[in-house]
Amino acid sequence: MIKIADREIGAHKRPYLIAEMSGNHNQSLDRALEIVDAAAASGADAIKLQTYTAETMTLNIRAPGFVIDDPKSLWAGRQLYNLYDEAHTPWDWHKPIMERAASHGLHCFSTPFDDTAVNFLEQLGVPAYKIASFECTDLPLIRKVASTGKPLIISTGMANLTEIDEAVRAARGAGCNQIILLKCTSTYPATPANTNIRTIPTMREAFGTEVGLSDHTMGCGVAVASVAFGACVIEKHFTMRRADGGVDSSFSLEPGEFAALRLETERAWQGLGQINFGALQAEEKSIQFRRSLYIVKDLKAGDILTSDNVRAIRPGYGLPPKHLEQVLGCVVRADTPIGTPVNWSLIK
Repeated sequence: MIKIADREIGAHKRPYLIAEMSGNHNQSLDRALEIVDAAAASGADAIKLQTYTAETMTLNIRAPGFVIDDPKSLWAGRQLYNLYDEAHTPWDWHKPIMERAASHGLHCFSTPFDDTAVNFLEQLGVPAYKIASFECTDLPLIRKVASTGKPLIISTGMANLTEIDEAVRAARGAGCNQIILLKCTSTYPATPANTNIRTIPTMREAFGTEVGLSDHTMGCGVAVASVAFGACVIEKHFTMRRADGGVDSSFSLEPGEFAALRLETERAWQGLGQINFGALQAEEKSIQFRRSLYIVKDLKAGDILTSDNVRAIRPGYGLPPKHLEQVLGCVVRADTPIGTPVNWSLIK
């Protein structure tokens, strides 16, 4: 069982929903606080930040590799340093954001990208940590975070089995046993066809951890479907309005959409139930609407049952239809009015 602050996470609980703020605050603290308020109202369990500076992420140069050269990328042509500078959450905002989250009973934690960020977040008393997909292979960072003793959520986008195994072993070796892996596709946005949520049960079995989904697809269909495969955590980027723009806004959910995510993932989880055959207690009153064998004409004692006077109709108080061939040709013991259910005591 995993526990973040006061919330248990696992198959026995509805999915834990994380609203990822990322850079959708658009460098406005007021907007960041508005996002916290909206996430709480939309049914999120946690709001997640990212803790870094442009300096801790990259170099301020335009050499090859430091400018995004993929023409299909949302950030094509952007210098990494400038992109991270635009997207980062100022460190002095973390405390007021966390205080606003706490006022709603909303968990607030972050993704650190280096040791200084971990040290800073520890001073703020975060209840958990998230490792980003791109940092899944940064084993020293994972060990640093794991050594805090807090629950650790690790996104696994691009990571192969060996790399995931190394990350899990690094975390456990540093003393962390509360680990949640997130199936993730590191494209922005991701397509449903590239999400492969059938992997979730295999991840759980292979690594002995709880597993969830970090979802970059549009809408909530993939996230809802992931619940059927056992996802106990779902992370989605969150914004007030995609039309406002921002580095991650185009693949983020708006408040009304996140509220639908909360509703439908909980319904999906409730629908899993347990393996069951036969009528449930809730279905007992519906049994009467099955077909059964009934007398459909007034009969006298000694009359023979035929296909003209016995039929399978609703309600279900007579013999099941499977006995029709057995009762045809039998003789009724007494006068029998139309609408009498056929049972064995009625016939010779």
